[in-house]
Amino acid sequence: MDTLHLAQQPRPLPSGFLAALQARFGERCATGQAVREHHGRDESPYRPMLPDAVVFAQSVEDVVWVARHCHAHGIALIPYGAGSSLEGHVLAVQGGVSLDLSGMNQILAVHAEDSTVTVQAGVTRKQLNEALRDTGLFFPIDPGADASLGGMSATRASGTNAVRYGTMRENVMSLKVVLADGRVIETANRARKSSAGYDLTRLFVGSEGTLGIIAEVTVRLYPQPEAVSAAICNFADLDSAVQSVIQIIQMGIPVARVEFMDSGAVRATNRYSHLSLRESPLLLFEFHGSPAGVREQAELVQLITHEHGGQDFEWAERPEDRSRLWTARHNAYFAGLQLRPGCRSSTTDVCVPISRLAECVGETARELDQASFPYTIVGHVGDGNFHVLMLLDPDNPDEWAESERLNQRLVQRAIDMDGTCTGEHGIGLHKQAFMRAEHGDDALDVMRALKAALDPGDILNPGKMLPPPTA
Repeated sequence: MDTLHLAQQPRPLPSGFLAALQARFGERCATGQAVREHHGRDESPYRPMLPDAVVFAQSVEDVVWVARHCHAHGIALIPYGAGSSLEGHVLAVQGGVSLDLSGMNQILAVHAEDSTVTVQAGVTRKQLNEALRDTGLFFPIDPGADASLGGMSATRASGTNAVRYGTMRENVMSLKVVLADGRVIETANRARKSSAGYDLTRLFVGSEGTLGIIAEVTVRLYPQPEAVSAAICNFADLDSAVQSVIQIIQMGIPVARVEFMDSGAVRATNRYSHLSLRESPLLLFEFHGSPAGVREQAELVQLITHEHGGQDFEWAERPEDRSRLWTARHNAYFAGLQLRPGCRSSTTDVCVPISRLAECVGETARELDQASFPYTIVGHVGDGNFHVLMLLDPDNPDEWAESERLNQRLVQRAIDMDGTCTGEHGIGLHKQAFMRAEHGDDALDVMRALKAALDPGDILNPGKMLPPPTA
């Protein structure tokens, strides 16, 4: 099946439904073409799939009202955060209502003494850390885009700090979730641990809006590190860089971030962000801790990188230099697009056990070197996760087909190495075909049973994540 050219199959709206939405929400219910187009596309390679209406929620009560009415009429309901997803998560495959939660952006309670905070789903990570600036605490999950915490929870996001602080899976303590029929549940309390019942929090973290609508999120916070230092180390080849990371992680050195960029990604970043990085494979490190601890970490890491042919560290110790460097890294996606003006991108990511990382990255790069289009590889390689950006001519179907074949081989390679088809992008539309290979039919049947129990009308983000059962 050509998954990149799926046809939209909207469900018919009952008479009077849009009028009821507009009567309840007024100007916060939009049916104009421009707003629907904005909410019917993301950063994925798919063509736009527009909802019939967009509702801008401002409260849990708004979410409940929309859910109840969509449930009663069997209308598709797609939760929408910042729209930065890469795998078609927010596309309205069956039309319906896009529920924009960005207006639910209140920080509800900061419990500094417990190192937790409760926020509405539309609060973004940058907004949260700005509000925490004077508390001595920060929220470390950093997927690059200024994503909302509701969206980050729904996609089980991670990012550059995951090697030290974990992912959303480890850092979400509790959720307030609106179910498909409008019921509201709290998945847990703020206690550090509990043995009471099923772990509902983890059920909804990573569910991609298919089981419930995340309205509020309680997350862990961490002390701002006393000392922070960043450094760049260049290598002659890709394998040497990745082998260095493997040894660093296996030795248990607590680096806060370790990011990989191949030569193409460095070249693109230099052009886009006006930097002058040496254009060879590089690792970008950040160290957190006490001044003495940071020095010790850096010395150990530098010894390991030298053993693998790494060059001397180039340091970025001033906050403004570190900020510029990490901003450039986060912009690697947009920088890559400039390597081929007018292109569209097809992005993919996988995650493998750290011991198999060099093998997986190396084989992938060798295949991509033979491709008819340019590409870049970047990665949060400290936890075995890397990303491929394939730059394609939007009018060349042969390139799209070639990119899909390469993506399929990469994913199968990762699964064969006991890895996963996605470390952080999520499933959405684009990776459904790999769920069976990774989980097996019995596990998928359990997932479908959960979906049917919580959303029997299949209104919540329909068509996403779970492939149809085999005949």
